[in-house]
Amino acid sequence: MKVVIVGGGAGGISTASNIRKLDKEIEITVLTRDNKVAYSPCAIPYVLSGTIKSFDDIVMRTPEDYKNKDIDVIIEAEVTAVDSDKKTINYVKDGKEESMKWDKLVLATGGNPFVPPMEGVDLDGVFRIRNIDDGIRVQEAMKDAKSAIVTGAGLIGIEIAYALKKQELNVILSEMLPQIVPRSLDKDMSDILVNYLEMEGIQVVLGKPITKLIGEEKVEKACFGDEDIYDADMVIMATGVRAELDLARMAGCEIGRWAILVNDRMETSVEDVYAVGDCVESKDLILGSNTISQLGTTAVRESKTLARTICGKKSKFNPVLNSMVSKVGKLEFGAVGYTTSFAQQNRIRPVVQKVEALTRARYYPNAKPMDIKVICDGNGTIIGCQIIAEERVAERIDTMTLAITEGLTCFDLSNMEFAYAPPVSMVTDPLILAVEEVSKKFN
Repeated sequence: MKVVIVGGGAGGISTASNIRKLDKEIEITVLTRDNKVAYSPCAIPYVLSGTIKSFDDIVMRTPEDYKNKDIDVIIEAEVTAVDSDKKTINYVKDGKEESMKWDKLVLATGGNPFVPPMEGVDLDGVFRIRNIDDGIRVQEAMKDAKSAIVTGAGLIGIEIAYALKKQELNVILSEMLPQIVPRSLDKDMSDILVNYLEMEGIQVVLGKPITKLIGEEKVEKACFGDEDIYDADMVIMATGVRAELDLARMAGCEIGRWAILVNDRMETSVEDVYAVGDCVESKDLILGSNTISQLGTTAVRESKTLARTICGKKSKFNPVLNSMVSKVGKLEFGAVGYTTSFAQQNRIRPVVQKVEALTRARYYPNAKPMDIKVICDGNGTIIGCQIIAEERVAERIDTMTLAITEGLTCFDLSNMEFAYAPPVSMVTDPLILAVEEVSKKFN
């Protein structure tokens, strides 16, 4: 059996590795348009900031490494056609068109950066961040730049804005919505993050989309609305990604609202064609409806499910909660499940409580403030949590992910046993304080 995987990102390369772990006989070929595989795009901002020394450090394996595992990785190959009836693909490599047969086809095409339609987006000095080559171009441009604008205040946008500031550029972070990280944080929590970014010297512009970029050949200024104009030696478009669906449509796969429709075995509507990663829709755990989960952790979990499916083993991909965590400077922030506003949009009447606690015992040196917000539905079932602190955020987000997955109520969690020692927690864990407080809002 021959498996052909299109896409060398987290979903594609992980699928190849997981198939090989389960079956030594399957023939595996990975085709990618990039010149590198097995690297973490999430690490690009940390290379730009200088925290990680080099882009080479975030490349974990080479095509030669996979060759040693009997996985054939073809880089700089652009797939141009898919025929599901004949089970063939066409691709261009070094200017020459090739054809390849397959028994099973995996689409791990990921997403393309979304660029809002506006004047000036094709000027020199305007960048999208999709891969390492994009990161290298930004790194080179930083050497001669004094000012930068990052538009789009999601995770990548915030991380890149901080990276540029750390390299001593004058940085503006802009977001067309009235808050940053709108998918994961409520405004009162995102305001904590905004205050920190401004304290670090980053100007944050909210509720004003960039309407035009100005320059002769190279970008020089950016317009916000009709009046505000800011200098910009470089502009980073961090306005999200859209699933890349051209090959899926060629293959005849059914497309949902945002991406390829797959079942819980990662099978598309076309026999022997599968899909993973940013190009697929997932099931939302709380509502059971379709959603998108463009996270590396989701892609890796999907790849494990798909590998078992292809190898004929029992497999099932569980619904998602979009658990996330990030770190900007000293500040960690994380979230899982629904925000208050998203719950309301989906006709859930949320019961919400925000508390302030400490990361360690009050008397222990260097205890840091921790802000926690818990969201429950009308029955007290936990449906969301947001946390901001200088330490120990990820482990508590993981705890709340498990709590939501298991359908726990705030009453259930408030009576659970947590470990304690003064250097790592308060005697009553901050999570317990939060759910105890929200419990008081119920009879």
